[in-house]
Amino acid sequence: MINVLIVASKYLFNSPGLAIIIFTVVVRAIMYPLTKKQLLASKKMQEMQPKLQELQKKYGKDKVRFQKEQAALLKETGATNIGCILPMLIQMPIWIALYQAIMRILATGPEELLNLSRYLYPEWHIVFPMVPLNSHFLWLNLGSPDTLYIMPLLVFATMWVQQKMVTPTSTDPQQQAQSQMMLILMPVMFAILTLSFPSGLALYWVASNIIGIVMQYFITGWGELSHLFGPKPDNKNKPSTPSSLPKKLPAGK
Repeated sequence: MINVLIVASKYLFNSPGLAIIIFTVVVRAIMYPLTKKQLLASKKMQEMQPKLQELQKKYGKDKVRFQKEQAALLKETGATNIGCILPMLIQMPIWIALYQAIMRILATGPEELLNLSRYLYPEWHIVFPMVPLNSHFLWLNLGSPDTLYIMPLLVFATMWVQQKMVTPTSTDPQQQAQSQMMLILMPVMFAILTLSFPSGLALYWVASNIIGIVMQYFITGWGELSHLFGPKPDNKNKPSTPSSLPKKLPAGK
């Protein structure tokens, strides 16, 4: 990944920023089948929540009966927690490797450059002349945090939208409060990390989040954001109101 990113930046106007965006798109495209399975499994689990809540109310005191009915419901709908978690676990090594690659190609100091040289392929003669890379992209210095704080805001906003689309609405106040807390906590945590991490990594997060939002829209729709971006109700086919009906004529006329 390190060598591919460096070569890609060579052919993308010597811009590591463009290389990070294009490489993120390629990686997300390769992992699309896994992402699709994960999103569909999550959607099934969301659609099943009302039925699970009914079972909880009905058999809440009888845990054995509740677990039996829950297993039957999972078998009937084909929804499993493994279907949500397994694709994510398979993708994790790829995300970690991409994260490490981005962190290393943005090396600027002598020790960081020396560490980077250990990962460069001597056979790829185009790689060594490219180091150190031009770290400037738009208003960013990809090797340093964004001093204008635009990237932390973009990381927060895109991650919030992506999570909101798949966060189910629960009738249980306690569960709903926990969902709302996680909906805010994760974007805030990543936004805070962006304040101290290189902007190149923040650029990767933003690009990955935007791609994830697009994928989720085409696979499962707007989800919990459908009331904001979904189709508006059509009023053309509504029946006429009584005020629009002709008045009743007096008798004999």
